[in-house]
Amino acid sequence: MIPRVAIYARFSSAMQSDASIEDQLRICRERVEREGWTVCEIFTDMAMSGASMQRPGVQRLMAEAARGEFDVIVAEALDRLSRDQADVATLFKRLSFHGVRIVTLSEGEISELHVGLKGTMNQLFLKDLAAKTHRGLRGRVEAGLSGGGNSYGYDVVRRLGPDGMPVTGERTINADHAALIRRIFAEFSDGLSPKAIARTLNVEQILGPSGKPWCDTAIRGHRMRGTGLLNNELYIGRLVWNRLRYIKDPESGRRVSRLNPREQWIITDVPDMRIVDDALWARVKHRQGEIDATPRVQAIKETRFWEKKRTIHLLTGLLRCGCCGGGFAAVGKDYLACSAARKLGTCTQKRSFKRNDLEAAVLNLLRERLMRPDAVAAFVTSVSREMNAGRAEEGAIRARLEAERGQVTRRLDGLYDAIADGLRTAGLKTKLEEMEARLGMIDTKLAAPAPSPVRLHPRLSEIYRRKVEELSATLTDPEIRPMALETIRGLIQSVTIHETDSGVRIDLEGAITALVGLAQPGAEAVINAGSVKVVAGVGFGHYFTGLTEVRIMR
Repeated sequence: MIPRVAIYARFSSAMQSDASIEDQLRICRERVEREGWTVCEIFTDMAMSGASMQRPGVQRLMAEAARGEFDVIVAEALDRLSRDQADVATLFKRLSFHGVRIVTLSEGEISELHVGLKGTMNQLFLKDLAAKTHRGLRGRVEAGLSGGGNSYGYDVVRRLGPDGMPVTGERTINADHAALIRRIFAEFSDGLSPKAIARTLNVEQILGPSGKPWCDTAIRGHRMRGTGLLNNELYIGRLVWNRLRYIKDPESGRRVSRLNPREQWIITDVPDMRIVDDALWARVKHRQGEIDATPRVQAIKETRFWEKKRTIHLLTGLLRCGCCGGGFAAVGKDYLACSAARKLGTCTQKRSFKRNDLEAAVLNLLRERLMRPDAVAAFVTSVSREMNAGRAEEGAIRARLEAERGQVTRRLDGLYDAIADGLRTAGLKTKLEEMEARLGMIDTKLAAPAPSPVRLHPRLSEIYRRKVEELSATLTDPEIRPMALETIRGLIQSVTIHETDSGVRIDLEGAITALVGLAQPGAEAVINAGSVKVVAGVGFGHYFTGLTEVRIMR
């Protein structure tokens, strides 16, 4: 059987050309052709670091490998797939489990030995590259130039040097931004809170960093980490670099910051960059010290809340404001409200809602309204019709392939007989190879198993409602709550809260594949992604039970 091959290519820097991808694909295709294999899929990641597995191409590759879409992955080198030693080992282990081999042009077929040695070498390469980059940036900082990124209040200078190459790290003060920075410093030192300052700026429609509305955290920041407008020492002509270091979280793959010891900081005086005078800076620092010394702040610090993992509630990250489309945030211990309305002042929907009441309302909608019997019946009929039509087409294609296989086999038998009788012509060998290759491709396609039939249960809505009821009950059990919570959250795409003249309305969107999969495991594999949208009526005290509309969108 001819192996089905997937090719993977990646380049890591935006400075590299797209041609890098094409070059990798070209040489990988040449290798596949020499082996007589068949390319069935191509995966690419452009300008993506090999130190992270959170790349769309790799994620899609792993998903299709789990479905058995190919037998071999071909890449230019192992470091194209990943430079991280742990990620390489995980990738190799998962692909081996799915029966997929890795073949690279540099190392050949990858084994456990390659994973250990090359993974270590790639990891050392990344470490050495980071050290060299760090040394180069330090030299720029000590010369008074930017060590990367740009602060609000400055414009990047773009010019060419005497050698014709771009000069990097230079910046100049933006006069309009500088005036606004001095205003913010003065208002804070006079007693206004960062939240009040941000709300005023947004009312005046003055855009903040990156052209976005102002938020209090952008102004307040973190004193020890030097983040936030009020803590940026560049505004007093002091460039502080290497205050933070960034490391990758092995679980999430995201970079997180850590504070370096003070003796490792690199501090350079840059008087040309000064925006705020020493007196105003001192007043701001004095007020920050007074705030830190208050009993309320001291009590908060004693809890060391930053060391605790935030609790994930049923609706965490799922709530949306029907007025501005923004997210909801906690406003007190048990209440939620539109974050843009409460923090930024850019939304008019300011009402807060008790978390328990919202969760009860959503659970009620999930249980009683999201899969209404008549809507589910129509959905089952529609999906069954599409599935049957798809299977009929697949059956017809398979029948044509089987018929063609019979024809090719008979013609090959005739050629074999002619050769056995002594027939020799110039084009006979070429014709024979072409027909054998075609027979191999047909056999590969016929070897793929036909999709197993999945029939949707006619009482799907009743089964679904009962399982949601059971899951809701388990939320009170601390031992199994996390699993039940994630299952229920998987049923919900978003929950949008609208304030209307007659009351409050909830729009609940759920993933149809997850909903059906809960009621009938396995059925979701044959259902295309879609959603069910429930628009509930008014009456918050009755948990929005007045259903006015149900639509199944496919």
